[in-house]
Parts: sequence; C-alpha cells; structure tokens
Amino acid sequence: MRTVLVTGPGGAGRTTVAAATALAAARAGRRVLLLTCDRGPAPDAVLGVSLPADGDGEGGDAIPWAPPTEAAPGLWAARVATGAHFRALARDLQDRGTSVFDLLGASPLDPEELTELPGAEHLAILAALRAAHARPERWDLLVADMPPAHETVRLLALPEQLRRYLRRLLPAERQAARALRPMLAQLAGVPMPTQRLYETVERWQEELTAVQRVIEADGTTVRLVAEPGPSGADLLRPARAGLSLQGCRVDSLVANRLLPAESADPWLAGLAQEQRAALKALSEEYLADGITVRELPHLGRSPRGRADLDALAQRATLPREDHAPPVPWPVDDRLADEGMLVWRIPLPGAERDGLGLVRRGDELLVSVGPFRRVLPLPSALRRCTVSGAGLRDGELCVRFVPDPGLWPRGT
Repeated sequence: MRTVLVTGPGGAGRTTVAAATALAAARAGRRVLLLTCDRGPAPDAVLGVSLPADGDGEGGDAIPWAPPTEAAPGLWAARVATGAHFRALARDLQDRGTSVFDLLGASPLDPEELTELPGAEHLAILAALRAAHARPERWDLLVADMPPAHETVRLLALPEQLRRYLRRLLPAERQAARALRPMLAQLAGVPMPTQRLYETVERWQEELTAVQRVIEADGTTVRLVAEPGPSGADLLRPARAGLSLQGCRVDSLVANRLLPAESADPWLAGLAQEQRAALKALSEEYLADGITVRELPHLGRSPRGRADLDALAQRATLPREDHAPPVPWPVDDRLADEGMLVWRIPLPGAERDGLGLVRRGDELLVSVGPFRRVLPLPSALRRCTVSGAGLRDGELCVRFVPDPGLWPRGT
C-alpha cells in the first residue's frame, strides 16, 4: 500500500493539501483513505462533509479512527479517534495488570476517569497507520494529515524509541524471572505479576515493530507543505534533516497559497514578489535533490467544500514514481588509499552548529538540531574507532579507522 504523510510548519495548509492529494488520487481511480488528526472544523470545511469526532471504530471494532465518511467517489475520510484508542489501551492494561494493582493495594480507574494523557494522540496516529496497512485489500492509498513538521518527526521516531526502552526495561533475562514467579509468590505470600502482563509487553513490541515497518516501507513517503516566505526555508530545513535522520523519504514539496504573479495593487504585488523569490530559492534547493515541487494557488479565501477542493486537486497529484527505494546510507571503503572507512548519512537541511555525535559501544548517537537517533553501527564499523566527521553537501560523513585490537590481521 502506498502511504503519503503530509506535514509542514503550523498554519501552512497541511489539511487542505492532504485532502487535495487524496481527492486527486481518488479521481485517478484509487481507493483512498484520508486520515486526519485535526480535531477542529478545518477538515469538515475543506471536504464539505461532516466527520465524526470520535468513536469505537467501524462496526464496533477497536479501530483507531472514527467511522469514515464518503467525501467523494473512491475517497473516504476519518478522524483519528484519540480518545477511544486511549480508553481501549487503558482498559486493556488494567485488565492485564490486575495482580499488580492487587500487590500494590491500588484501585483500578473507572471508565469515566480515563481521560487522555499527553502523548495519547501520537500513539493513536501510529496505531491508525498500522491498522490501515492491515487492510490492504480495502485501500490502495493512505493519505495522513499529520501534525506540524517538528512534532511529526518526533512521532515517527517514537516506535523505535519505545522498542528500545522496552528491550532495556524487560531484557531477555526476564524469562528467568518468569520461571521463578510461582516460587516467589509462595515465599512472599502475595500474587506476583501475571503472565498476561508479560504478554502485553510482547504484544506492544510486535505492534511497534509493525508500525516501524510501515514508516520505513518503500511505499511510504512524506509530502512537505510550506507557504513561501522569508522564513519558509528556515522552518523546513530542521524538519527535513530530522525526517532524513529517521529514514523517511520526502517525495515532494507543495508551495501553498501562492498569490497571483501580476496585480495592480502595489501592496499585493510586493507580497507576490516576495513569495516568488522565496519559491525560487526553495525550488532550487529541492529540485537539486530530485524532489518534485508543486504549486497551489491562493483562492482568496480559506478553501470550503468540493468546488474549492476540486480546483486544488488538479495540481496536487502524486509523483509518478510510487515505490522508489529509500536513500542508502553507504559505507565507503577507503582503507587502501586513506586507511579509513566513511559512513555517509544523508542529512539534507542539517547545519553544522546543530550536529552532535557520540559513540557508545556498537551504537552511534546522532543529534540534528532538536532531533536525535541511536544508530546501530554496521558490522565492519564496530571494529573501528571514530576519527572525525564532517558535513558536506547534505551528507554527514563519519570517519572510522580500524582498531588494531579488533581488526582482523592481514586485511
């Protein structure tokens, strides 16, 4: 299944572009599901239909979106059901952790007390992406109206981070503890955590792994939305570098709300000229990296209903190449000439001042502005030490030299 994640700076028109992209694909004959995490009135206004705010999924199933609404032939739209998803998770955790609550003398929360916690929306969005991919026979394309760009980068990093935390908190040695549990329960005279609790953690690991596969799939791409202006490129660059650090591929940039190039009004003409100058700089930067740049006009008002959306959908088609492979992170062998190996990590948009590197065992901690990722080293680099790094042409080049104590002799 093809997946397009639409994001950009706050207020750039992400919801409008996501809806126009979905409508254009539906017109081309695809079966499209548009998911939005926007709880406000914007999706309803843009689509010209009313979307349920929350619910328990379709037909009573525990699906993390409210019942979809047919917005156009071949296009169904739904809101991510954050509240329902959080309540379902909380109920499941309470059911499986009954013995833990008994051990601590705690009382489970009543359903009426279960209100969303910070981060619940992120988990619901990830669950929605996973659930949509579990139904490939129903949808050809998933278009997700994501949160603002910086928040989206952190959201996409969440599955890998949570999997790492779970592995550290409950490592493989927990199997021994599980075997001793019956004996410990007899000695302590109180019930110990049940098998169901361990099974819950294992199920979370499986779900997180499945979500990460969706994010890293060849058919998953990001569509960036920006309103060209003096600070447009500066707002996009950190997010683009963060997306690249997470292995996410940007397939297109949508320049939204472009003013008419010609105007008799000097004030409007000045704004249009400023936009065009910013658009030229953006186009040069993105086209040089093979990223499609599309332009959407300003309608003179906020888009409302199918007529406005139809006008925008004509220009919001997807790039022709649906399943381009992800950008590789190669290791250059320069041992013969320079005595080193170089790991090239693509980070378009990154700046030297915002970069950070820390080697810890067989991992490399890479920081790009506010974003960070722990990268496992390729096998050859684990027998090397870091000798330096540099940023050149949008690539972080990390230099490694063989460790004499670990490197095979005669190579």
